[in-house]
Amino acid sequence: MPGGWTTQRWTDAFTAQAALFRAAVGEANPQDRVPSCPGWTFVELVLHVGRFLETSLEYLRTGGTVRLRLPAPPEHVAPLAYLDEQLAKAAEILPVVPGNRTAWTFSPAAPDLAWVWHRRIAHEVDLRRWDAQAALRKLVVGDADFAVDGIDESLTTLLAAKYDTDVPLSVSGKALIRLTDVPESWVVTLTPGQVPDVRAAWPGEEADAEVVGEAQLVHYGLWGRLPLKASGDPDVLRALRLD
Repeated sequence: MPGGWTTQRWTDAFTAQAALFRAAVGEANPQDRVPSCPGWTFVELVLHVGRFLETSLEYLRTGGTVRLRLPAPPEHVAPLAYLDEQLAKAAEILPVVPGNRTAWTFSPAAPDLAWVWHRRIAHEVDLRRWDAQAALRKLVVGDADFAVDGIDESLTTLLAAKYDTDVPLSVSGKALIRLTDVPESWVVTLTPGQVPDVRAAWPGEEADAEVVGEAQLVHYGLWGRLPLKASGDPDVLRALRLD
């Protein structure tokens, strides 16, 4: 598992972020818009998280190594009740599934192991917590170490998943992502039609584009939630974004 993280740490992070998310959406007017998710109200945000948990947990529950034929989204549900049901299931399943258990995963750059889902669930709920709190103008500052892990997941796993589609990567170039509050940095090499290559940056390394900033700002910036402090080739920079 990357960076010293464990399924227990990701489960603990999920638990903390889920509590913050639930508090925020419970406070919000369900029909209010969520500015960081264009077209969504809090109803759509809550249903998205509930559905995300329902489908993700099924891979952990079954341990299947092929993509599942998942049931259709539920209709006519009470959004918060649906969310609470899925949060309760996550609280039961996440702590008891070992990280080395086989499970189909969504990225060609990730192993078919359960810890990939532990990580994804923790960071997805954190991102949606950010969306909810930002809409309420009550953002809570997160943990730099968790943000570093989120950046690593974005670059090493989610970029590959993004381009493993009918619209493959068409940009070539090299991007340097350098954090200013912690020592981590990455180089992403983009080659058309291939999975992005990601490794630790060398001291003094240069690239076609560069992203620099504190871990929190870079993490949420890659998701389009905050402006990135970036320079260089705009096509390479756009290719890094996950929003």
